[in-house]
Amino acid sequence: MSEVREWSREDAATLLRVPGPADDKYSRGVVGLRTGSSAYLGAAVLGVEAAWRAGAGFVRYIGEGRAADAVIARRPETVVSPHAAGARVGAWVIGSGTEAGKRTADEDRELRGILDGAVPVVVDAGALDLARGSRAPLLLTPHGREFARLQTQIGSAPGDDRARAAAEAAARLSAVVLLKGAQTLIAHPDGSVIRVDAGTGWLATAGTGDVLGGVLGTLLAANPDASIAEVAATGAWLHGHAGRIAAGIGADGGAHGHPIVALDVAQALPRAIADVLA
Repeated sequence: MSEVREWSREDAATLLRVPGPADDKYSRGVVGLRTGSSAYLGAAVLGVEAAWRAGAGFVRYIGEGRAADAVIARRPETVVSPHAAGARVGAWVIGSGTEAGKRTADEDRELRGILDGAVPVVVDAGALDLARGSRAPLLLTPHGREFARLQTQIGSAPGDDRARAAAEAAARLSAVVLLKGAQTLIAHPDGSVIRVDAGTGWLATAGTGDVLGGVLGTLLAANPDASIAEVAATGAWLHGHAGRIAAGIGADGGAHGHPIVALDVAQALPRAIADVLA
């Protein structure tokens, strides 16, 4: 494993841009989300909200029932479809708000189809078990407990060195691994690791991971030629900065801040982006 690199505001700024007169909704990035479920419909809403707030030009939501209804009620500009087949996107977000043990055969086939495609896929929560052997460029986003299960699946021994463990998992899965935590680590299969420490403890609340997924999908769709690891680091930095803004923490880190909910983080994303661009 190579030396761990710190990701900064200046690094994040290199992957954010102001749309120009030649841009349209497609050139700004098309994101597809196959997320949420009847049990966790909020995951669908939060991911879609974050994708729009992070600057997507076009967002597709794949799903039906209460989750799809909730998405349209919150963000009517979203294009909702029951199935992913034929949907043209620049990046996918899958798995948030789903459980592998409750996946139907049709859902399994659809997710595997996405994972065998050509565009990058952000893989979270209930789809992490499908990552091994997939052909699409992957960005896996487990939290600590999900990562422990992933290690068991790939035969990787647990350990106290999070950076080394993330790098090993990335190498074994041939995927970029974003390991969530107080310090977020992004590991590339080549052994390189980026550390992002721009957030706040107030982000440790339900739904913020769903918001991160939407941010990552948007940035991947908008930066098709960039390193997935560097896009992931920028997304994690931006998500953390939005969390600090939402919690009322000053730029000098002097304030303790206050409790927030996931939707607060999504709504703070435009201000966070403006701050970085400035």
